[in-house]
Formats: sequence, structure tokens, C-alpha cells
Amino acid sequence: MTAAARPADIAPLLAGADRLTVLTGAGISTDSGIPDFRGPQGVWTRDPGSAALFDFDVYMSDADVRRRVWRMRRDHPAWTARPNAAHRALADLDRAGRLRALITQNIDGLHQAAGTDDHYVIEVHGTIHWVVCMGCGALTPTPEVLARLEEESDPRCVICGGIQKADTISFGQRLKTDVLERAVDAAATCDVFVAIGTSLAVHPVAGLCDIALDGGIPLVVVNAEETPYDDRATAVLRDPIGEVVPALAAYALGAAR
Repeated sequence: MTAAARPADIAPLLAGADRLTVLTGAGISTDSGIPDFRGPQGVWTRDPGSAALFDFDVYMSDADVRRRVWRMRRDHPAWTARPNAAHRALADLDRAGRLRALITQNIDGLHQAAGTDDHYVIEVHGTIHWVVCMGCGALTPTPEVLARLEEESDPRCVICGGIQKADTISFGQRLKTDVLERAVDAAATCDVFVAIGTSLAVHPVAGLCDIALDGGIPLVVVNAEETPYDDRATAVLRDPIGEVVPALAAYALGAAR
């Protein structure tokens, strides 16, 4: 079934799934006011030049870029965003014991804010809520660093004076090995793999779909735009994420009762 489906079409599949692994991308957070990157109103679609701000080497070598990035971090909508219906639905699945893991490409922390146990959330691209020193590795809560922007446009580590950046993965940085290993294991040991709001264009994270498919695990894609995995998916759902994900959760939880 690769044509556009409805949640009801895959209700039997969800009914038999006790270990759901979910992969989420930026599309799940747009209803919370956080724009995606590649969509019609995406950050990089509207301002292609801003992609350079996410390059690790540029960030480390250019103080002006760091100053611009710190201002961007200070104004990021994640600080005022609230979980939406899709985040809350996945938290309901967690509370019901139906999640194997929730792998997210997002850095906003909205899954945890919705109530999903942090133990089950795998943040493959890191988190905006912590800052790491690239010199000594010290971690600092992001609000503490942002509070210094009134006096320091490029706040350095208070321990060693090193360059700091949000504890997120930039272009040119490798994913953390232990985090990627957890994600790979979650993709290989679930009953159903559900990809929500992600273009599935960024590797190695997109390759988690291959791991699931190669293991005979059904793949469900929930995304408004086409992805490279649509033809191999058991079901593809195009309707709004804020409607589809709660419906999928309702079918899963209804079958569990």
C-alpha cells in the first residue's frame, strides 16, 4: 500500500504493534510555531543563505557568524513553543507502554515537554537546551549562556575560555556514536517503524528506514511532501500531522484496551 492512505487503513497494523519506533522531523513541530527547513515556508526555503549558519567549520572560524547564531538562538521559537496534538499523542503511546523508542531530529525538546519519558527519546541531532564548550566539553544550560548576551556577543566558556555552541549537530559534525547506535537498535527491534514530518533526505538518520525495511519491519510515512521511501512504505499518509498522529495513536490505544 503506497498510495495515500488513511489512519483507519492501517489500524490492524497498529493493533498488533507492542513496540513502535517513531522517527520525527521538523514537520511535527510546525503546529507549535517552529518552522521546518525544507518545506514551502521553511527556514532555508525563505533564506537559502542561512544554511551556512549551520556549518560547523564556518561557525568555529568566524566570530561574526557565531554572534549571528547566538542572536538566532536567543530568538528561537522553541523557548515559547508548546507541544501540539501530535506530540501529546505520542506521549500517550509512551504512557501506555507502546513505544520502543522515539527518535527525533528535532532539537526543541517538545516531546519531553509533552510528557514522553526522556529515557525513550533519542535526540539524534542534539538539543537546543544545552550549550557545550568545544574546548573542554563543559555543558551549561542554554539560558545561562543567553543571559550573558547583553554583555558578550560571543560568550566563551567560563572554565577554559573556549568557543561554545549549542549542543546540536551542525553540518560537518558526526552524530554521537552512542546516540546513533541506540537509534539503529530501535529501528531494528520494533514491530512498526513510523516516520513523521521528515523529508527522509538526511543520512545517516534516513537510513534507519532501510534498517527497519531490511528486517521485514513495516514502514509508515506521515509527511505532506514526497520522500525517497514512499515506494517502499507499507502506508503513506499525507493529511496534516496534527490530525493523523492523534488518529493513529487512538487506533493503537483502542486496540490495546
